[in-house]
Amino acid sequence: MPVQDNRSLYDRLGGIYSIAAVVDDFIDRVMFDARLNANPRVDEAHHRVTSSGFKYLVTEMVGQVTGGPQKYTGRPMRDSHHHLLISSQEWEAFMDDFQQTLDKFGVPPQEQGELKAIVESTRSDIVAMAEVRTTGD
Repeated sequence: MPVQDNRSLYDRLGGIYSIAAVVDDFIDRVMFDARLNANPRVDEAHHRVTSSGFKYLVTEMVGQVTGGPQKYTGRPMRDSHHHLLISSQEWEAFMDDFQQTLDKFGVPPQEQGELKAIVESTRSDIVAMAEVRTTGD
């Protein structure tokens, strides 16, 4: 019978240094992904913010949501993404980048599932509703 690991996701991921390494790779993918930068609003945002600042905030957020001592100090997801009009296809490209990073670092399947569930929980705050995109409201 398998032994249940009662450690937090944060601890199972190896703590903040391991999380920071994964975030570093992931944000590099996202910042230069042509599928995402085809959206002019996303491309402009990627050139307006520094990748180091973006990496810091994402690392802080991942630390917090996985059970670490960090406290996310950035803006709410809806506030920082609604104006970008991110499509479902762009979300899928983002998730593909995330999967590539998780695979590169050999993140175990259980932890991958937990991380992807956390990211998916933000989808409604990040992806623009089709009505908003088509009507411009």
